Amino acid sequence: MPVESPTLAAAPVEAVSLKQMSLKQFFIDKLDREAVLIRKTLERVPEGKNDFRPHQRSMTLGYLASLVSGILGWIPLMIDRDELSIDDPSSEGFRTKPQANRAALLSALETGLAAAHASLRATTDQHLLTPWAFKMGGRTIQQQPRSIMIADAVFSHLAHHRGQLTVYLRLVDSTVPALYGPSADEFN
Repeated sequence: MPVESPTLAAAPVEAVSLKQMSLKQFFIDKLDREAVLIRKTLERVPEGKNDFRPHQRSMTLGYLASLVSGILGWIPLMIDRDELSIDDPSSEGFRTKPQANRAALLSALETGLAAAHASLRATTDQHLLTPWAFKMGGRTIQQQPRSIMIADAVFSHLAHHRGQLTVYLRLVDSTVPALYGPSADEFN
């Protein structure tokens, strides 16, 4: 039976029993929902403000926006590799590369989104339950099943930094998009 979404009343959503949904499908659906929100946020990043930082210890706006645009690209690393060691030169693709402008941010998002989709489609629920490790300085910082790492180190981490980015947007007089509900700029 269709369930009305409170924020999109005109778009009914089919209720799906969790027993019917695979872990893999859960992540694919989550990926698609988050991509819409990331895109809306990145579209508000103003040109020429990449060096803005609200505090001397804060990231610059350009670096933060680049981080947000690239986080979905971490999913293939978590699916296709058993670990990520920051010290290993083969991990260079994991490091955030500052993008020069909004178009480059959106392109990086689309590249990471396509790679994440491909990796998720090619994997299995069983593989998502196997361990994945994050290492630095020869030490294991965190090791959990891939599914937990994707949920925490990608999606929760993304929500944190996207929220941080919306604060930066407000501070540079850009508009803040409605993400999980209305914003002060998009209240209807």
